[in-house]
Amino acid sequence: MRAFPLLVLATSLLAESSARIQAPRAKADFEPTANPDAQHWKRVKPIKADIDPFGKPAGPNTFQFRVAWTPEHVYFLFECPYEKLNLKPNPSTTTETNKLWEWDVTEVFIGSDLNNIHQYKELQVSPQSEWVDLDIDRKAPKPEGWRWDSGMTVKARIDDTKKIWYGEMKVPYKALDSRPPKAGNEFRINVYRLSGAAPDRKSTMWVPTMQRSHHTPEAFGRLVLAK
Repeated sequence: MRAFPLLVLATSLLAESSARIQAPRAKADFEPTANPDAQHWKRVKPIKADIDPFGKPAGPNTFQFRVAWTPEHVYFLFECPYEKLNLKPNPSTTTETNKLWEWDVTEVFIGSDLNNIHQYKELQVSPQSEWVDLDIDRKAPKPEGWRWDSGMTVKARIDDTKKIWYGEMKVPYKALDSRPPKAGNEFRINVYRLSGAAPDRKSTMWVPTMQRSHHTPEAFGRLVLAK
């Protein structure tokens, strides 16, 4: 029982000291294409997410992501090598897919209120361009939080030859932050991938949560808007 507070402290210190993303500002807004070779992504350094919830190597489930921003939007691009995909039958790309996390997805958990870290947004995209976004409050859970609408758009594609799936999110800045958008603004963030089907379901992430749940805001890292 005494070890738990120390564990939370350790993950908090990790997030504050080493888990930081410097997101460059894009020259202009753009539409998602799920293409890492697009000109607007070329100067954005990929960030590797290669560990399981407890900090152990994720092996073939390792992925990488990139982040960029403009005063109007925050962008995320994911590159996910795969051996086999766990896809939802009859996907919808025009309506939100509740419980999308039961299939292969990438997830961004992001909060702008640094004093109320249990309040944040959850954003997901699947290899089939399905999406879901949720308004999360861990201290006062919202039963219909998935009905919140960020206004984000997504694009995904599967490269069967390279065995990589790519996903991209374009999220309105105002859906994530009430502050005026500017360089230096910070967010708390973690980025995840869920892959495979039970009993071989795998969870891969950027910062370890040190427990099975992704909903561990104490362990989130930081996203800083750069110039």
